[in-house]
Parts: sequence; structure tokens; C-alpha cells
Amino acid sequence: MKIFKKTLVILFYALLLFVVLLFLWKPYLIRVLRYRTPNAETYKIFPQEISHKSDSAFHFISAVKQRNDLDTLHVLDGDNHSIPLKTYLKNGQVNVFIVIRNDSILYERYDKGYSDSTLISIFSGAKSMISIAIGEALADRSIKSLNDKVTQYIPELKSNPAFEQVTLKNLLDMKSGLEFQDALGGIVKAFFSDEAKYYYTDDMKAQLMKVKLVNKPGTVWVYKSIDPILLGWVLKKATGKSVAQYFEANVWKKIGTQYNATWGLDQINGLTNTASRFQVTAIDFAKIGRLYLNKGRFNGKQVIPEDWVDQSVNIGAEKPASAKGWQKSAHHYLWWIPQEGDKGDYAAEGMLGQRLYVDPKTNTIIVQFAGHGAGNYPYRKISRYLSALPFSYPKG
Repeated sequence: MKIFKKTLVILFYALLLFVVLLFLWKPYLIRVLRYRTPNAETYKIFPQEISHKSDSAFHFISAVKQRNDLDTLHVLDGDNHSIPLKTYLKNGQVNVFIVIRNDSILYERYDKGYSDSTLISIFSGAKSMISIAIGEALADRSIKSLNDKVTQYIPELKSNPAFEQVTLKNLLDMKSGLEFQDALGGIVKAFFSDEAKYYYTDDMKAQLMKVKLVNKPGTVWVYKSIDPILLGWVLKKATGKSVAQYFEANVWKKIGTQYNATWGLDQINGLTNTASRFQVTAIDFAKIGRLYLNKGRFNGKQVIPEDWVDQSVNIGAEKPASAKGWQKSAHHYLWWIPQEGDKGDYAAEGMLGQRLYVDPKTNTIIVQFAGHGAGNYPYRKISRYLSALPFSYPKG
């Protein structure tokens, strides 16, 4: 019995030593353990940079009569159950849901103290924002070409042969070939995943310097955070401004925003997490949708090149690398673009149900902020219903 107890004590201290050494080796794991899956408020633990609001705000028109009939419109949830939109919003813990058509707010629902001016993280919706900034940097010639190698802008990466052939377009297409472990597959895998590492680390540069190449650049699409993070680093190097400063001067101040937006850094004066830490209010997020609806123009002035908007939200003859949901959304230039049925709509999408949906056919913008989301893709049905256009979900 004494030997058994002594063995247990030894095992306990050995385990304790292992845990201590593990956290010393990978200190970001302390944050992973403490915060686990981030929520819309987790961004506050990181340093922030501000993209300041416009000097003069644009205001959507509040409809005299709200389209409350949307409450009873049946949509499919993540289990393909047909339920009223009101139930869909409740089941998905949707805190903000705004539907705008022809610049008029037709329907809005709020919960848990949220409003259209609540600042929250849109997680992977940030990827679409860095895509916008890259398009503008190409237009002002800060970036010469998407075919440029990433090492032309970040010479520090030349010490790692994994980056030798990686182009900016590879990053924009998420076809860098760089190794990345997602968080799917259980608690242990999620704990040690690259998804958790790049969200919680306070030194993204150090992590990126060690990454390996597992596929030839340009050949294999894998959804991952490091490609848009690298684009943020490229933008900073190419323009001499932080992502927040560049986005403010070239986008945010030019589209009538009412509130400041923020970008999360890994450390003070460090790299911007352009994969998952952009914070915005719902009403201003809608203005990004309006900018794209208007082909990059605001008040008659071209803010983003029209051809960049067209390139970003149209796949053209390119073979889709992904097909998410019944609408078979393809990931292209860091936007999600449905390929099934009557095409033309697109979305910026983030974890836990953060959405910016844009439908040029009906001039509709939908913003959703959620606690976990109810799944599926109800937005096209909503936009077509409001425009009295036919819609049916695909069979099967």
C-alpha cells in the first residue's frame, strides 16, 4: 500500500512538472485553458487599435412600418427543420438581426441588451475586411501585384524556405500550402490546434516564422487563419501604416460610419489579427455591405475600385475550391459566395453566427450577430420574400 501511495505521489508531481513545463514552452496555452472558445467579448483581453469613424455619418432610413410579417416566415435551420424566423432567431441566440433594403431598415430585432451600436467581434468576418484593404492597396500601388511573393514585402520570412514560392494571391485564395491544424476533432485537438494558437498567442510573428509547407502553393485550398494574418502583415509593411490606420484612412472614414471600429493586436505595436479580431457595430457593418452593393462607391465617390469588388464577389470561370451548405458557398478572396441556384449574393461570415449578407438582385443587406447561430442559410429566402420574388430551397 505504501509503495502504491508513493507511486501516486510521484505520478502527481511528474504530471504537475509536465504541465508547468508545457505552459512555459507554450505560454499561450494558459489563455486557451482560461478562455477556451472565445465569445464576442474575448477580444477585450488583447491590445486594440482604432479605426476612427467618419466625420459625417450616413444614416439608413427607418421604415415607417416594420416588416413584422418576417417573424412568421418559415426558414430552414441547421437541422433542416422549417421554423418561423422568430424561432430561428431565438434558437440561434441571435442578439442583432437587421434587414435593410433600398437603404431602408425594414426589420430589426435585438436581445440581451444589444443594439445596432453595440461593438462586438465578427471573428472570421475580419478576413473579408482585410480583403477590402488589400484591394485598395493594389489600387494605390502600395502593393504592386497579387503575383508578388510574400517575401518581397516581409523579408524576415526569407529565413524560412516554406515561404519561398508563396504569393499574395495564394494567401487571398487560402492556397498558401502552409501547415495549419484546425480545432475540429475533440477537446484535446482543439486545445493544441493552430486555430487556438493564433487566436491566443501574444507573438504571431514568432509562430509564423516556424510554420512548415505541406502543399505546393496554389494547389490545395484549406480554410485557415494564417493566410489572412500574413496579408495583414504584408499591408503593414507595404503601406508603412498599421492595418487600423490604413483601413481608417482608405475605407472606414469614407463610408459614413457612425462609430469607431477596432482591430485586435497580439501585443502592443504588434501584428493585427486580421483573421478574427475586427470589432464593429451592426449599423456600420451594414455600411460595408452598402459599399459593395454600390460597386465600391459612396456619395458618388469611388472608395474601392469597382473591378476589385467584382473580382472579390464573383468567381467567374474559376473552379470553386469549397461548397458549404445547400447553397454551395465557395470561399473566394475571403468572401463566401453561393454557387447554387440564382447566384449573385455573397457574405462575410464569422464564428458563432456573425454575418453580413448582401444580395444585389434585391438591393438587400442583412446583418446578424449571434451567440452561436442556428445554422443553414435563411438570408436569400428573406431577401427574395421581401422583394416578392419566388424562392424555394433545393430538394434533397
